Amino acid sequence: MTIDIICPLYKAENYILDIVRSINNQKDVDVKTIRFILTESNDKSEDILKENDLYYSTVSLNDFSHSKTREDEAMKSDADILVFITQDIVIQSDVWLKNLVSPIINGECEASFSRQLSKYNNIEKYTREKNYPDKSYINSKEDIETKGLKTFFFSDASSAIKTSIYKELGGYDGKVFPTNEDMYIAHKLITNGYKIKYCADSEVYHSHKFTLKEVYKRYYITGEFMAMNPQIESYGTTKAGGGLAKYILKRAIKEFNIKVLIRFFPDMMARFIGMKKGKKKYLKKLKKENKAKLETKN
Repeated sequence: MTIDIICPLYKAENYILDIVRSINNQKDVDVKTIRFILTESNDKSEDILKENDLYYSTVSLNDFSHSKTREDEAMKSDADILVFITQDIVIQSDVWLKNLVSPIINGECEASFSRQLSKYNNIEKYTREKNYPDKSYINSKEDIETKGLKTFFFSDASSAIKTSIYKELGGYDGKVFPTNEDMYIAHKLITNGYKIKYCADSEVYHSHKFTLKEVYKRYYITGEFMAMNPQIESYGTTKAGGGLAKYILKRAIKEFNIKVLIRFFPDMMARFIGMKKGKKKYLKKLKKENKAKLETKN
């Protein structure tokens, strides 16, 4: 099966060539096009793309959306499989892509995603351990009762989906999401009877050192997303978050990771408060919009 790789870029001058080299190094796969989507910026990303004769489309900073921008590019593809990646992943294995798409080619599933590892000894190290274990598994509609929200865990930092299914489901339905577009499509896949495989043998490094302010912002926009999509939130975000927090604390104590133990409670509070405030703001905005519509109608 042919593969198109979709990768949004923003201030990516230090990432582009490494991504291209890593993809060109992959074995036993048929990559048709690397489809870069460049959000306009003042760095040298566009020059690099032009100099190396790489395919790209552009989007303004104001028009970028994690969902709609990806969807617009995906709908142009005529490859058999769509692979979504982010600019900051580090691919070290030459079978990363083969191991990611093989389950789709073999008919095990309609979508798949990679294992993510962190290079830093911080909280993210433990979240990666919890969310990306060393054993593969497949999620389907039958798992919702036992796994709840975790059934829809999916990450387009490195993921694949059968193009025909993506288009059949309408991608992200033309919606503009601040984040979690991958969970949205996973929910659509699973509830429509399709399967998603987590591929532990398809590894990428995806590492961050977020400040507390950045953690708060990330969970704030996640809160907005959940408020936009109550059909997903109904599966229990609090329970999932609580389980992750317990795992992080347990592992940090076991390894006597002082830096993580000091950071733990402020970090968890930033997540909790950010999520709550993001939900509250969106619901307040929605209420105001509905009131205005009602007044206009009357």
